[in-house]
Amino acid sequence: MTTPQPLSIKTSDPTGILIRWSSGETTRFSAQRLRGLCPCARCVNELTGVRMHDPKSVPAQLQQTGARLVGNYGLAVAFSDGHDTGIYSFRYLLDHPEQPEAAGTAQAP
Repeated sequence: MTTPQPLSIKTSDPTGILIRWSSGETTRFSAQRLRGLCPCARCVNELTGVRMHDPKSVPAQLQQTGARLVGNYGLAVAFSDGHDTGIYSFRYLLDHPEQPEAAGTAQAP
C-alpha cells in the first residue's frame, strides 16, 4: 500500500500545520500536538522505544516556526521552544491525527 503524499503543506499559521494529502484527506496538526509526538532520539529512546519527553509538558501556546520536507518521506518541524530535531514521516503523521480534547477531561481547580 502506497503512503499518501502531501499535495500542500501550509505553515502560515504559527499555531499549527495544515496538510492536504493525495488521498483527498486534509489534516491539521497543532504545534503542541506535533511537539508532543516528536519521534526524535531526544524524545524517544532509540533502543527501547520508550517516550522520554512528556507530551503533557508542552505548553498550549507553543508555535511552529518552520517546516521543511525531508526527502520524499517526511517533514521536519522547528518549534518556538528551540526543538527542531524530529522528522515526522508521512505515514507517522497519517497514523497520528490531531486528537480533539475529550469532553470532561478538564482538571479540577
